[in-house]
Amino acid sequence: MISVDPIPTTAVAPSDILILSNGPGEISTWVRPVVQALRSHLPDSSQARISVVLSPCANASGREAEMARSLPGVDRVQGPEHFFSFLLSCKTAAGWDWRPHGVVIFLGGDQIYPVVIGKRLGYRTVIYAEWDARWHRWIDRFGCMTANIVAAAPEEFRSKCEVIGDLMADVQADREAQMVVGDRLNLLPDHDLIGIMPGSKKNKLSVGLPFCLGVAETIHRLRPQTQFVIPVAPMLSLDALAQFADATQNPDIRLFEGATTAELIEAESALPRLRTPSGLEVLLWPTHPAYDVMSQLQFCITTVGANTAELGSLGVPMIVLLPTQKLEVMKAWDGIPGLLANLPLVGDSFARLINRLILRQIYKEGRLFAWPNIWAKREVVPELIGPLKPQAVGAQVVGYLENPESLRAMRQELRSVRGEAGASAKLAAMVLEELRSCYSSDASD
Repeated sequence: MISVDPIPTTAVAPSDILILSNGPGEISTWVRPVVQALRSHLPDSSQARISVVLSPCANASGREAEMARSLPGVDRVQGPEHFFSFLLSCKTAAGWDWRPHGVVIFLGGDQIYPVVIGKRLGYRTVIYAEWDARWHRWIDRFGCMTANIVAAAPEEFRSKCEVIGDLMADVQADREAQMVVGDRLNLLPDHDLIGIMPGSKKNKLSVGLPFCLGVAETIHRLRPQTQFVIPVAPMLSLDALAQFADATQNPDIRLFEGATTAELIEAESALPRLRTPSGLEVLLWPTHPAYDVMSQLQFCITTVGANTAELGSLGVPMIVLLPTQKLEVMKAWDGIPGLLANLPLVGDSFARLINRLILRQIYKEGRLFAWPNIWAKREVVPELIGPLKPQAVGAQVVGYLENPESLRAMRQELRSVRGEAGASAKLAAMVLEELRSCYSSDASD
């Protein structure tokens, strides 16, 4: 069994820990807690250096390297643009040196990557297996989210696998942080705190922000005891966010009847906010990660993406929106459809045609987009896809808010579809065991 008790740092120095990851969700919900857990045992970088190498990701925002560099405890980061040359040669663009002993940790990407890189560096390999474990013969250890992954492994390799739980379940705010959040938000008694997460990329924000502001106005009109907050996406400035609520800078606002504009209000003594023409103020929470404020939400209005995984792991009820009034914004398809949709000049026309065909197939097959629904293979949280209207969505949200029992049921279902908490400490302990075994092998030789 894995021990999660403190391990003497003298047992594993000096060494390198190389984390392989890819997308924004993995960095926020996997890399962050694992680095924190490792640093609780190995605070000295001269003793144990933590490097992050990113591989390309279809859902990337382009700011993943900045996100990784901002994590306390990370010493070095290489962006995805240099990944494949690193995979082939194990030489980074900056010419990093590597210590004789180390561990490669897989926290996102393709599980073949740690096999190749671990072999080239001569490092032990540890994979966090969320849904399945592969390459059993060549990987040293697997930290598995559930027992099903262990049971699916060939019998001769099951000793390498151990259930550690859900890394995303470790994304929790402590009580003291929540009290600070409450003070900063100036939450009013008996008021519901509603989150708005319209995305981080231009294509999503140009549609999502004015649409969600229109939903918020509808909710507030029907249920005045509501307050709203936007956890601002990492690396997105407040001015850049506000541009998408400005009709002079965002022509997509006119696509939606009931979508709302807003102006940015900033003051030294209060949180920044977006103020709509009706006077509704939506607070902006600029600190990242925003789990402390997200954990206090009664409900969240969100688009598809990694944010649905974070909300799901925090047990926050949500409604997931995919308005289709501007089909050309959906261009993140693989293969030939993706190439056609991104062609210059004619790409938008191809995108509209491709998305009509894809949406028709989605309706027919009942495809799911929100991560909690994908995990459960059924609709745990509502997904609304089509030519949506802010007024109708707002009324549906109010229906949930006025039915506390339905919200409790949704919270319970969200918590039931994931593994147990504590995975980051257990994975860190697994890595430390592998590091110690490196030195034990040397001593025996």
